[in-house]
Amino acid sequence: MLAKLDTRLIMRSLTNTERVLNNDAVERLMEKEKALGDKLRFEDIVDEVAGVYPKIMHEGTMEVGAWSCGMVAGLVSDIPTVKDLIDSIMTEADSIINKRLSNF
Repeated sequence: MLAKLDTRLIMRSLTNTERVLNNDAVERLMEKEKALGDKLRFEDIVDEVAGVYPKIMHEGTMEVGAWSCGMVAGLVSDIPTVKDLIDSIMTEADSIINKRLSNF
């Protein structure tokens, strides 16, 4: 079973490769890509890729379609608060600085 934060590369056969977060719509899109192979046309996947950002960003319907992300999205293991994230960054930075500067 795939984690919700896994990524997929889609639209390769259209020479318009895009990395997206995996969801049900992406799985459907990938099934179409596999079934149609080189015969795939944009019109075959338009429901999964066109006009999804307003639905995702404004309505929060994350499963509506394919949406772009970077490779790092698949490495996210938690969603900390901003305070926890900044505290963690600062703690890690202090540790690195202290280790590297301890010889001076």
